Amino acid sequence: MDLATLLGLIGALGVIIGAIALGGDVMLFINLPSIFIVFGGTAFAVLFRSTLRQFLGSFKVAMGAFFTKSTPPQTLIDEAVALANVARREGLLALEGTEISHPFLEMGIGLCIDGHPPEVVHKVLTKDINLSIQRQEAGHNVFRATGEVAPAMGMIGTLIGLVQMLANMSDPKAIGPAMAVALLTTLYGAVIANAFAIPIAEKLKFRSIEEKLNKTLILESISGIQEGLNPRVLEQLLMTYLPESQRTVSDAKS
Repeated sequence: MDLATLLGLIGALGVIIGAIALGGDVMLFINLPSIFIVFGGTAFAVLFRSTLRQFLGSFKVAMGAFFTKSTPPQTLIDEAVALANVARREGLLALEGTEISHPFLEMGIGLCIDGHPPEVVHKVLTKDINLSIQRQEAGHNVFRATGEVAPAMGMIGTLIGLVQMLANMSDPKAIGPAMAVALLTTLYGAVIANAFAIPIAEKLKFRSIEEKLNKTLILESISGIQEGLNPRVLEQLLMTYLPESQRTVSDAKS
């Protein structure tokens, strides 16, 4: 589980709820018409902007922000160099049955062992990378849309509340509930967008960049292994995927 995502979500909501609790009655901030307008309106508007599959699939994609733990690139480099050493000494078939930590690396090595030519292996792995990024972008777009729509729905709720209030100025009892709808819908929309939807969308975007980097590194590794590239040369090539500071430390250790 990604601790930063969990702590960020709990912390943001905790600060808001804590401020409400310290200020008085929490029940004052619960209004069913406001919830209906913002939550229901946002869900249907986002659904209108996407397909049903993308909308429902976005919840599964969102779990990646909480439970996906990216493999450090240095770990992938070390594993790829070790595999390259074995392949160079004993041939690609010697890699059969080798325990490989990353599924994408395992798939690439499997294609090599099966005897597919380099261009076929490269095409299959590249296609996998592109489709994976597309799926993640679809989930990211749903939460980005939620972040855009929720405040707008809050504003719509505010306008509804103000119209109801102005239409019933003669009835003092109707002013309070109408004002509650007017103010709470804006609050709900802002909270949904800024404490949940936009942070989730940005974290998914970050995860997508991480995964693309790792898979591109693996693709480079597979190409080098299949070509019989010297493991030391392959390592130097893969080190370019690391920041300069980490690259220097790794070179010192090797």
